[in-house]
Amino acid sequence: MDDRLTRQPRPALRPFVRMLWAINETGGPSASIREHVVPTGAMHLVFRLTDDPLRLFDGENDHHGHAVSTAVVGGARARFYIRDVSKPLCSVGALLRPGAAAVLFGAHAGELAERHTPLEDLWGGPVAAMRDRLGEAAALERRLDVFEELLAARLPAVRGIHPAVAAALQQLSTTTNIQEVVRDSGYSHRRFLQLFVHAVGLTPKVYTRVRRFTRALQLARRQGSMSWVDLAAAAGYSDQSHFNREFNECVGITPTQYHDLEPRFAHHVPVSRRCRQVKSVQDASAAGALGWSQRD
Repeated sequence: MDDRLTRQPRPALRPFVRMLWAINETGGPSASIREHVVPTGAMHLVFRLTDDPLRLFDGENDHHGHAVSTAVVGGARARFYIRDVSKPLCSVGALLRPGAAAVLFGAHAGELAERHTPLEDLWGGPVAAMRDRLGEAAALERRLDVFEELLAARLPAVRGIHPAVAAALQQLSTTTNIQEVVRDSGYSHRRFLQLFVHAVGLTPKVYTRVRRFTRALQLARRQGSMSWVDLAAAAGYSDQSHFNREFNECVGITPTQYHDLEPRFAHHVPVSRRCRQVKSVQDASAAGALGWSQRD
């Protein structure tokens, strides 16, 4: 049975780290050798404690892919990416908050967005020793303790997200009116976009679009009997075609294909050649209600 542990970080890290996790997969071979990883609008930091580096693929027809590193920063994204999941994984990671890039990595989030960056490029030589320390901790709880110590050591004495960006993120949790958010910030549109992208990695428009899609997936999990048609309306999409286009862009497959694959985790979708092709969200009516069970 796989061991998995998630928890909130210690208070000093909470302004920059939303969640910590540790995974030790001990099961047999994966049912899929690749998966689509769906964007969340957030940045991740991951140490892979096995000898297999993160391997990414440029598309379905890329049969070889390319290795990144065993310690990786995954920047904020607006589209899915494809990774290798053919081997059991032992990893420790953190889901980061906006503003964490400058504090932890000395880089703007926009510079790290839409790609995976080897942590060695940001932290240099100490990364190998950090990975060794994490690997020496046998229990998942202890690994997270060590991980917190390593992250806390990277924090400057005083640092925080820009107040205008913090206020904007709060507003964007309840509105999609970007012009209103910019006006309330007191900055010019150009300067506000610069501050926002430096902290978050995505523009406000793209960030709200990805967050809306994330909420749509969360709504689908809570309302298992809701059809894709009703879900698109409830999530705030203008029509079914709008939802279908955005779903395909974010996930790389149609809603019906997603339903048929029954992903174990909402943002990690196994790649299957057997998944049937559909052209529009209207085809989802043939699949009936959603009816799957999944968790983060």
